[in-house]
Amino acid sequence: MTTTHADTSRSADFAAVRGLAAGDMQRVDALIRARLSSDVVLINQIADHIIAGGGKRLRPMLHVLAAGAAGYRGDQHIKLATVIEFIHTSTLLHDDVVDESDLRRGRKTANALWGNAASVLVGDFLYSRSFQMMVELDDMRIMRILANTTNTIAEGEVLQLLNIGNADVDETAYLAVIERKTAVLFAAATELGGLLGGLPDDQVAALRRYGMELGYAFQIADDLLDYVSDAGTLGKNIGDDLAEGKPTLPLIYALQKADAEQRRSLRHAIEHGGLDSLDHIIASIRDSGALERTHKRAVLHADAARNALRALPDSPWRDAMATLADYSVQRSF
Repeated sequence: MTTTHADTSRSADFAAVRGLAAGDMQRVDALIRARLSSDVVLINQIADHIIAGGGKRLRPMLHVLAAGAAGYRGDQHIKLATVIEFIHTSTLLHDDVVDESDLRRGRKTANALWGNAASVLVGDFLYSRSFQMMVELDDMRIMRILANTTNTIAEGEVLQLLNIGNADVDETAYLAVIERKTAVLFAAATELGGLLGGLPDDQVAALRRYGMELGYAFQIADDLLDYVSDAGTLGKNIGDDLAEGKPTLPLIYALQKADAEQRRSLRHAIEHGGLDSLDHIIASIRDSGALERTHKRAVLHADAARNALRALPDSPWRDAMATLADYSVQRSF
């Protein structure tokens, strides 16, 4: 993939955001390593593999930024950011088992290396470790938000499972899944930052709204990348969602515009999975204008996220969160 000036500019913007949060995120990374430690060797092996996989740690960074925007200057956000990352990582471990994935961020998944049983159980370990850390914070408001969030994520996992292979899934049903699977954890991360900072209720609500809209934008853009990227840039194989029979927004939009022959082909691909006619399917999606329409939908949510920030006082932290809203829909990995 050719690197453009726009790509370089977006990378610089994201680097500036990471630079602002770098001090806190170094502490978060250190706590992640410390609290992943176990006297069970296999847990340590899989945990080391997860840490080495890196990733942008976007969710804990969002919490750190929100806490900064809320004027919080204590230490609890470090532990909360770690909890948020543990919850997210446990969902990834479970997701890869359910999806039978063998590649994530360009590396072999834990289930591909150690098997499904080990991945599920270490995912459970991460969930339970996150709840141990929540209790240490001794704040019922925090525990209520994270307990409700974790339960909602589990509902989203089941909803997505029910949608696999269903060519009749519409936009509303699709959005219901990504709200539960993705957006609620973004929303909890930012809401908790406002809560730690002692912001007024309306500003805490604005931070939650920002996180929710950003989560929508991020996931819709991610689903779009499945049809315009590749393993070298996205970290997974192009068409993975299609191979798994996941009716994501590009497919849903393409079905609405397709002619009879294309519609039969698209429905068959969703209902049976596989990549036998991947090139034809991707051509049908692109011809239908579904990719542009999906991008516009992601931008709509990114704009809503940025608008929610207007309720907060001006600060470098708030500016960084606005930058992330732009970045979420302009990524080229």
